[in-house]
Amino acid sequence: MPSTLQCGRYELDLGRPLVMGILNVTPDSFSDGTGVLSIDDVIGRAYRMVNDGADILDIGGESTRPGAEPVALQEELDRVLPVIEALKGCGVPLSVDTFKPAVMREALAAGADMINDICALQEPAAVQAVAGSRCGLCIMHMQGEPRTMQAAPQYDDVVNDVRQFLAGRAQALEQAGIARERLVLDPGFGFGKTAAQNYAMLRNLPRMRVAGYPWLLGLSRKSMIGHVVGREPAGRVAGSLAAALFGLEHGVSILRVHDVAETVDAVKVWRTIKDESFV
Repeated sequence: MPSTLQCGRYELDLGRPLVMGILNVTPDSFSDGTGVLSIDDVIGRAYRMVNDGADILDIGGESTRPGAEPVALQEELDRVLPVIEALKGCGVPLSVDTFKPAVMREALAAGADMINDICALQEPAAVQAVAGSRCGLCIMHMQGEPRTMQAAPQYDDVVNDVRQFLAGRAQALEQAGIARERLVLDPGFGFGKTAAQNYAMLRNLPRMRVAGYPWLLGLSRKSMIGHVVGREPAGRVAGSLAAALFGLEHGVSILRVHDVAETVDAVKVWRTIKDESFV
């Protein structure tokens, strides 16, 4: 696996776990949608995440929660581009969570450093939109699409099926000229998987891993946590941290989270436990 991730203006050290803060610019996010969009509130949240230790900010202008309706191209651009413009000097890489090639192009032109694509760059012209850039790329597995993905997800073997998909997409992107150092893989917890399938993937992370690529783990506050703890999204922080630390034990490189300060603290303690030179 590469020791660094090429991420636009930045080269990120993969020798320690990285924390990606989720910055939703949507009124209907499953976890923190407010119903009101205020650029000042978004920027304030972003800088709090940076101050709390976020290594990357992931900006999302279209909710991909189960049952979410699509957002028009111009509306997504109107949400995302002003945030990139306001934050490109914040000191950490800016990722944009989108599957639309036009948004990818505009976001990169505006100063984004990474594209986080739930469709794994399978949309027509998506590869061309990012190929000439130095941006980082997160490619994720999803069965179906957000409106219907949780209706009745089925697999022969969820661990093997997800692994084969991600391995195939990584190979296709490298064949298209995208350097391995730009790629990170996401198994897509909650994207077309039942709770049982999600936990099967989590406990089998080593078997699911594609050799030579870093993992991004995105399960913060998700329904798989709620399924176990019986709490609404805001009450799933402790459960999310437990799952995140399990991921770190099995080689995850990036944690995508809502609760940056709590995750950064947990990672610090986890790293100290591992550090036999600590006295």
